[in-house]
Amino acid sequence: MSDQLPPCPECSQEFTYEQGALLVCPMCGHEWSASDAAEAAADAVVKDSVGNVLADGDTVTIVKTVKVKGGGGGTIKIGTKVRGIRLISDGVGDHDIDATVPGFGKMQLKSSVVKKAVRVRANPII
Repeated sequence: MSDQLPPCPECSQEFTYEQGALLVCPMCGHEWSASDAAEAAADAVVKDSVGNVLADGDTVTIVKTVKVKGGGGGTIKIGTKVRGIRLISDGVGDHDIDATVPGFGKMQLKSSVVKKAVRVRANPII
């Protein structure tokens, strides 16, 4: 196992410790198997609307118009580029991306409304 133990899946505290084959959280008393934690981490892959795997720091493009609720409302238009996303597991509902959207500020997005942006590199002129 790695030097860093995973945080508690119940309360998200990072004070977990090993007790035999189990991991234990002293804050809430939750106990779970280390193998369950490894499987959960492997299953926690976030994919965009077309199936590309997303990672922290990626640039994504909005693929459908999104109506923003609260905070003045508005709509995020198709094609809006969002740079430097951060994947989260504790988002509101099924929102799994934390990002700063141009013109709207910080908000959470669903991975089903974004597509990973393709980096185009210019060929050097010879």
